[in-house]
Amino acid sequence: MVRTPERRVAVFGAGYIGLVTGACFAELGHRVVVRDIDPEKVALLRSGEVPIYEPGLGDMIARNKERLTFTLDLEETLDGAEIAYVCVDTPPSASGDADLSRLWSVVRSLEGATHLRAVVVKSTVPVGTGARVRAALDEAGLAHVGYAANPEFTAEGRAVDDFLHPDRVVIGAEDDATARLIEELHAGVDGPVVVMDVRSAEMVKLASNALLATKISFINEIATLCEKTGADVEEVAKAVGLDHRLGPHFLRPGIGWGGSCFPKDSEALRQLASNTGYHLQLLSAVIEVNNLQKRRAIQTLKDALGTLTGMRVALLGLTFKPGTDDMREAPSTVLAARLLAEGAEVRCWDPMARPPAAEPWSSTTRHETPELAVEGADAAIVVTEWPQLKEADWAHAAAVMRRPVLFDGRNLLDPAAMRALGFTYMSVGRP
Repeated sequence: MVRTPERRVAVFGAGYIGLVTGACFAELGHRVVVRDIDPEKVALLRSGEVPIYEPGLGDMIARNKERLTFTLDLEETLDGAEIAYVCVDTPPSASGDADLSRLWSVVRSLEGATHLRAVVVKSTVPVGTGARVRAALDEAGLAHVGYAANPEFTAEGRAVDDFLHPDRVVIGAEDDATARLIEELHAGVDGPVVVMDVRSAEMVKLASNALLATKISFINEIATLCEKTGADVEEVAKAVGLDHRLGPHFLRPGIGWGGSCFPKDSEALRQLASNTGYHLQLLSAVIEVNNLQKRRAIQTLKDALGTLTGMRVALLGLTFKPGTDDMREAPSTVLAARLLAEGAEVRCWDPMARPPAAEPWSSTTRHETPELAVEGADAAIVVTEWPQLKEADWAHAAAVMRRPVLFDGRNLLDPAAMRALGFTYMSVGRP
């Protein structure tokens, strides 16, 4: 890996993006201080523990402990820093707009940091936020400090690799000197750098995630049509994906998308359009299809069982995708809530998830293995495509279930094999 001239970088926020950003910049040879306002999180990081599950991240933090510091203290964060990275959360507000309160808190804290060369926002923000941050920096006496937008495109479960080997590094800068500084900071990253204006860079992140979500909702619509016509969506998606203009990525039918990015960014883009007086009809349909997909799974199970009242249903997988412990906007939350509302008893299994101690999860039971979760159950739903489920003892599961009814929400298993074991087997878009 090419080593860069050492820079001193201050990272604000020790969540998924802040931790990966800080660790990877340290890996590239920079001195990094990561600040968070959560004392428990900072204490964990200082002790060598990582509060999130992300493959390779813990090892990278340990490997770079001489260059990577975690703190609660603002002065320690900014001491000698050349570049300040804003990596705080921007959740939806009550109005549907992005809540930028954490971002503005960081921007206000930079007043007096005249030694900075650049402020960079990595958080996902509405288009036009950079202009407002620029004005705030000017008012704080930091007119000489450059500003840039550097959106992230890392996927949970492979965020470290995505940072170091990205499809592209997008830099939105207001001047060439700032763009060059941020590009130099990424020296050693194996991916093309694309420089543009700030507003366009802000739009790229929202547009990219909206398009990926669109591909998923599209193939889920096709899956529904396949069910009604007798076609096989797996064969359809495979052939469609071979078209070089389209590609196979994200043409995977299933129970719907979730996570920290797709739901938030899709809603944020739709809200941004509404604020300009424009209605994004396609994106609205994409969101509606995704919302319906989870409820269709419940209806499919209800049709198979006749009723869900008094039934015992096992949810296999809780996180929004495998390879992470993230429960944000996970389809399993909607499934659990709907099953409970229908009067079902809900049992759960997941190797990584840490559901909050609140509804609907406080009304469910957790089990150590998939086989234990389905014991005595009337039905099970494959919610997350964990590899452990492919290796599970399904013959044993069929024997210990009260009724061997299985809805495979990720098309993970072989229909013929499951039916041969005695399952009433249903999946998404397959006859």
